[in-house]
Amino acid sequence: MEEVALGEAYLKERGTQSSDWCASACRVHGNQRAPCTALDLSCSEREQPRAYAAGPCSCDSGAFSTETSHSAQHWLSLALSLLFLLAIGANATLLITIQLETSLHKPLYYLLSLLSLLDILLCVTVIPKVLAIFWFDLRPISFPACFLQMYIMNCFQAMESCTFMVMAYDRYVAICHPLRYPSIITDQFVVKVAMFILTRNVLMTLPIPILSAQLCYCGRNVIENCICANMSASRLSCDDVTINHLYQLAAGWTLLGSDLVLIFLSYTLILRAVLRLKVEGAVAKALSTCGSHFILILFFSTILLVFVLTHAAKKKVSPDVPVLLNVLHHVIPAALNPIVYGVKRYKDVLGFLSS
Repeated sequence: MEEVALGEAYLKERGTQSSDWCASACRVHGNQRAPCTALDLSCSEREQPRAYAAGPCSCDSGAFSTETSHSAQHWLSLALSLLFLLAIGANATLLITIQLETSLHKPLYYLLSLLSLLDILLCVTVIPKVLAIFWFDLRPISFPACFLQMYIMNCFQAMESCTFMVMAYDRYVAICHPLRYPSIITDQFVVKVAMFILTRNVLMTLPIPILSAQLCYCGRNVIENCICANMSASRLSCDDVTINHLYQLAAGWTLLGSDLVLIFLSYTLILRAVLRLKVEGAVAKALSTCGSHFILILFFSTILLVFVLTHAAKKKVSPDVPVLLNVLHHVIPAALNPIVYGVKRYKDVLGFLSS
C-alpha cells in the first residue's frame, strides 16, 4: 500500500520506533490527514500496527489477565447470568405490573417505570456481549458497535442517576411537604422531568463517542476491558486524548456529581424533618421508606467511585479489579432496583402480584 511504503520510508529516514511510525503513517496521506475510521483499520488480535486495512476491532473483552483461571471465569459467567436474568425478569415484571394495574398509574410509579426501563436497556447493552466473550470467546467488535455501546452506557447511566435524583426529590416533598405533594408531583411534572432527563443526558453525553470516533486508531487493537469504556478505547489511539479525558471528567462531575449532591441534600432535609416529628411511629416509617432507597443510591455511587479510583491507580491493583467492577456496576444495581423500589417498600405492587 502507498501509505505503508510512505510510512516505512519515513521510519528509515527518522529512525523512530514502530509506535512513532504508526502515529506518522496515520497522518500522512497525500499531505493530508487520512481518515482513520473503523473500516480502515486492521484489528486482528495482538497484531502489529498497520494502516488502512479493513476489519473489525478486537476488543480484548476477556481482559481478565492470564492469572484468572478458566474455572474462575466460568463461575463468574454463571453469576453474571443469574444476575442478568434476575435484573431482566424483575424489571420486566415491574413494568408489566405497573402497566396492567390502574391503581399504580401515579407519578411515583411512572418514575419507577423509567428506572426499570433504563436498567433493562443497560443490561441488554453490556451483559450479553460479556457472556459471549466468556462462553464463546467472541471478542471482536466493530468500531461503530463499540462507539454505540459507549454512548448508550454513558447516556443511560446519566439518565439513571438523574432519575434517582428526581425520586429523592419526590420523597422529600412527600415527607417534608405532604399537603402540597398532590399539587407538586403531578403527571405533568413527570412529563417535564422525563423531557429534562432525556434532553440533558442525550446532549451532554453525545460528544463522548463523537470525540472518540475522531481519533486516529492505528496502534494496538486490543481494548483492555470487557466493554467499550471511553478511557479504555481511547488508549488505542495514536492521537492526544487529553480533550477526551477532560470532557469525560467534566461531564461525569457535572451530571453524576450534581445529581449526587442534590440526592444527599434531599435526604439530609428528610432526616432533619423526620427527627422533628413527634408522632409515634412516624420516624420509623419515614426512615424505613427512605433508608433502603438511600443505601441503594449510595451503593450505585460507591461502586462507580471505586471503579474510577482503581482505574486511576491500576498499577497498584490487579488489572482484573476495575474490569470486574465495571461489569458489576451495570448489573447489580439493575437487579436490586426493582426489589428495593418496587417490591420491598411499595405494598401496592406486592399486593397486585400476590393477587
